[in-house]
Amino acid sequence: MDQRRILIKIGGQAFTGEKGFGELARGISAHPEVEVVIVHGGGAEISQALKEARRPTQFVDGIRVTRGADMRIVDQVLSDTVNPRIAGWLEAHGVACCRLSGKTRELLVVKPFIKDGRDYGYVGEVDRVNPRVVREALAEGRVPVISPISANDRGVVHNVNADSAAAALAAALQTTDLVFVTDVPGVRAGGETCARLDIAQTRQLIADGTIQGGMVAKITAGRRALEQGVPRVHIIAWEGERTFRQIVTAQRGGGTVLVC
Repeated sequence: MDQRRILIKIGGQAFTGEKGFGELARGISAHPEVEVVIVHGGGAEISQALKEARRPTQFVDGIRVTRGADMRIVDQVLSDTVNPRIAGWLEAHGVACCRLSGKTRELLVVKPFIKDGRDYGYVGEVDRVNPRVVREALAEGRVPVISPISANDRGVVHNVNADSAAAALAAALQTTDLVFVTDVPGVRAGGETCARLDIAQTRQLIADGTIQGGMVAKITAGRRALEQGVPRVHIIAWEGERTFRQIVTAQRGGGTVLVC
């Protein structure tokens, strides 16, 4: 089989404990010909931490409005809690990892994210990617586990939507597949999960309100990755070790595949 490079973005409640990461680790170990990169979110834990700090939580089209006073909490949850936990679970099941964030050696450099004139606070949009540190980890046989927390040219730390970070990195790394693992089984329309959607269809489904909330950010990020050369984008729910095998072997499983 030809060399494959897959970027997996883990979010939502897709993996609620060590079991799912053990399954993922076994899938990775069973396919040494596949290079794997992981980008993670941590929205539920961020919301809980902000609630405990009596800070409000606000989302617009799936993007978290992040105020300056929130950044320390967001960074701590993603980079100091979620990131080492994921890497630790994978390593406990035999997968060597390299812990990174968007700040590591300017992996992701951001500019302010502004949409429809709205200021989202300390939310960054990826301006450029410097993927050398990721390539070095892959060359050493390690799986990069990446927190999306990044900084701008002046070193000011920003929150970055993990879907957007994953799409930008997937394009820069010339991955064969970008996989969004989430807690829903794909994009639904007309009461059914769409097996395959092209860019024009996703635009229509957003315009008519079929795709809403957090899925808007995911579809928008996936579309950007396709436009920048990533051949396939998957939106799936994790269904055990077979899920990774289906992606690697191009078998038809569940979920939705986005294509140009």
